[in-house]
Amino acid sequence: MTKMTREVLLKKPFNDFRNYPYGFSRSGDFSIRESDALTHYGCLITAMLAGEFEPILQEDIELLAACRGEQAPVTDVEKVWAKYQARIHRPKVASMYGRGKFADDSFSSASDTEDDLIVED
Repeated sequence: MTKMTREVLLKKPFNDFRNYPYGFSRSGDFSIRESDALTHYGCLITAMLAGEFEPILQEDIELLAACRGEQAPVTDVEKVWAKYQARIHRPKVASMYGRGKFADDSFSSASDTEDDLIVED
């Protein structure tokens, strides 16, 4: 198994095809600079968070602390990672075109309409 270095991780482009199948720059969630920063630093951050790469530089230690939420994001990379995490962990909503997974089930079936509740003598 090859040893991961900071240089190798920074050269490897980061993609999240599950949440952003067309890329960060085409999503509309991120600016060009933000999408470039995510693509450039994403593999380094995910490797540090997974424990696959131990940070040595002070810059990497502060980046890891900000990504874990131990300190407030200061640099542009830390801010864009926080924005990325907020976007992928936002609550899911139901579709306006049909009942979704999170639709309100307070309504009964269609047979329990107002007309059915009227009792005729």
